[in-house]
Amino acid sequence: MSTRADHQNSAQGPGGARPDTTGPGAARPGLLVALPPHERADESVARIMWAVVLALIPTTLAGLYFYGIRAALVTLVAVAAAVAAEHFIVRYMLKRETSTVTDGSAVVTGMLLAFNVPASLPLWQIILGALVAIGVGKMAFGGIGNNPFNPALVGRAFMLISFPADMTTWPVPGAARMSLDLSAVTGATPLGIVKDVGSVGLSALDLPSYLDLFLGRIGGCVGEASALAVILGGLFLVWRGYVPLPVPLAFLGSIALVTGIAWVVDPGVYIDPLYHILAGGAMLGAWFMVTDMTTTPMSLKGRVVFAASAGVITALIRLFGGFPEGVSYSILIMNALVPVIDRHMKPRKFGYGKQAGAAASAGGAR
Repeated sequence: MSTRADHQNSAQGPGGARPDTTGPGAARPGLLVALPPHERADESVARIMWAVVLALIPTTLAGLYFYGIRAALVTLVAVAAAVAAEHFIVRYMLKRETSTVTDGSAVVTGMLLAFNVPASLPLWQIILGALVAIGVGKMAFGGIGNNPFNPALVGRAFMLISFPADMTTWPVPGAARMSLDLSAVTGATPLGIVKDVGSVGLSALDLPSYLDLFLGRIGGCVGEASALAVILGGLFLVWRGYVPLPVPLAFLGSIALVTGIAWVVDPGVYIDPLYHILAGGAMLGAWFMVTDMTTTPMSLKGRVVFAASAGVITALIRLFGGFPEGVSYSILIMNALVPVIDRHMKPRKFGYGKQAGAAASAGGAR
């Protein structure tokens, strides 16, 4: 999760011309000269990013409780690798004097990457995934505010393609909390069980209960351990004003709609929509992935369309695709379509009503 950054030279005035800093009343160096109206906000990239880190603490604690110290180790290694990769690229490859790791965006990327992998994943693989997430998914496009794809999901997609066996080996929650080796006791995820229903029907399967899905005690990625923990962090971001509530609701609602139709058509093969919402990475994707400020559309209407479309793709992959889960790929697909959404759903001009804004836009097009 990151924010759109303004990469204009702060010493440039309107139109790219440098302001006169010698005459009377000249602009002070280091200030951006811009036309009014202005809106003052007591926010910054670092403030938002560290708030997201705080919102991810409940999910971190849930992963630690259900998967033990191995989950904490995976998270720490992912964060350290992401921060080190960004620092190295900024200081020694881009030759910038100051590093950007203090803004917290690399920490968020590392945490989200760790939440999208099993706790039993070999540490060298999570390090490699973090390097790809930061180096390819973020810094290759210019750093924070410029990356079109969610960096954590880029890293996850790379690891899923490169290490499919390790990325789909799920430790059983609570089996060995104090062990560094979780490969001895493994199981299937709820969505994996549903995907392999075959001809026996759902009634013959021993599925986790809704309470298990909501509180935890299910196999899956570190960030899938507890839907409740993810919701608590997401509501904190809503309270702080960083996440518009319609966006995660649109994502979860579209998943419920599509899977609900399939469930009504054939309840013996397809699980009900509530199960789909609580299982897998739906909650993590809804509150922390489709709400990313850089890789989603500018307007609220566009972000709702983005989230709803990603939810539909997620549901279709789960129901008819080869993978039991589709959150990551659906969001990456929609990331590529953000410019199209922005082109057709532009934010209203500041200070204009709907009619006046439409008239101004029409006049400017002449």
